[in-house]
Amino acid sequence: MKLSEMEIGQRATVLSVDCIPSVNRRLNDMGVFPGVEVKLVRFAPMGDPMQIEIRGYMLALRKNEASNITVEVK
Repeated sequence: MKLSEMEIGQRATVLSVDCIPSVNRRLNDMGVFPGVEVKLVRFAPMGDPMQIEIRGYMLALRKNEASNITVEVK
């Protein structure tokens, strides 16, 4: 499943991040890499961006970035 397909309140483990190198590096710098647990907190009123909780902090991602992140829902 893709991170962008999750529902509010769901928790998942990141399996892979398949973006262009510059975006992949930025996501890695923010703590988004395989093995990390994430929780979908909310969507913005128009549905984009989405807010996730990861490693104890909140992070906003656009849906097009989240659609490149494969997760396993718990």
